[in-house]
Amino acid sequence: MSTDKKPGEAERTAHEQIVRRPVQIAGVTIQPRDSAEAAALPVEPLAAPVAVEGQRCGLVAIVGKPNVGKSTLLNALVGQKISITSRKAQTTRHRITGIRTQGANQFVFVDTPGFQTIHGTALNKSLNKTVVGAVGDVDLVLFVVEAGSFTTADAKVLALLKPGIPVLLVANKLDNVHRRGDIAPWLGEMQERHAFTEFFPMSAKQPKDIERLLGVCEKYLPEQAWWHGEDELTDRSEKFLASEMVREKLFRLTGDELPYTSTVVIDKFDEEPGRTSKRMLRIAATIVVEREGHKAMVIGDKGEKLKRIGTETRMELEKLLDAKVFIELWVKVRSGWADDEARVRSFGYE
Repeated sequence: MSTDKKPGEAERTAHEQIVRRPVQIAGVTIQPRDSAEAAALPVEPLAAPVAVEGQRCGLVAIVGKPNVGKSTLLNALVGQKISITSRKAQTTRHRITGIRTQGANQFVFVDTPGFQTIHGTALNKSLNKTVVGAVGDVDLVLFVVEAGSFTTADAKVLALLKPGIPVLLVANKLDNVHRRGDIAPWLGEMQERHAFTEFFPMSAKQPKDIERLLGVCEKYLPEQAWWHGEDELTDRSEKFLASEMVREKLFRLTGDELPYTSTVVIDKFDEEPGRTSKRMLRIAATIVVEREGHKAMVIGDKGEKLKRIGTETRMELEKLLDAKVFIELWVKVRSGWADDEARVRSFGYE
């Protein structure tokens, strides 16, 4: 279940305190996300965080235009893949929370969709609402841009940031800059655009840069009890992660020909005891596209493309969820769904 309130706030109502019982998987604790999942769980009181001297915990939003490397950065900061990545722009569509507990510090990172400036569909309006909601009540904002670049799309995201919240300029993809001497004047120009608290040129693919970034973020974490368990990595459900994993493989294997409006709906997500493993998951998912030609593209010659999407999804889910996974994929055409507000909501977008 998702909420805009910070976990552990004293003013939470009794109703808000009863619905989150974590689902344990190896090395990860994942919280139930939607109302159907929450309703299936026994009602248990949620204990308030216990204050421990020296603990620090805070909310850090990761924002930027589409395809600037936000999801790759989130996965690197958390230390494990929880957000899908693709060369295709506008891959992330939900507010994804990633948790990193290190020493006495707990970082709660929020990855957001890239702010949409081109199309005004119901889907894009939903994505933009998610971005605006994520940057309103955080302790630190990581504003991610490509090092040495600043576009109109970057400017529109920067305009969303509210005064009073520290903003760290993360100049990502530094490894793509051939003349490092050009970065200094560019940073001077960026300082004129916004009163950034700090500048951080880096590459999300470099572990040393990630450790240095965590050290910088640590300074902005308030002294307070952790909001999550030490072994939690995300507050998203396994069902949600499964749908995102299918969507990632869909985009990676179809390239730029398939419109980004294609989506994935989980029809069945059942768990049962495994014969050769502790757990076995049976998943059925529907890939939703807008045209018959897109359907043929996803299925591929003699079904080979769809089979490969399923195989790669299964292999990654088995590693992530520590379970034996059986997955069935179907493809359906739903023309114009991205412009239909009711259908957008029915597919899980706010």
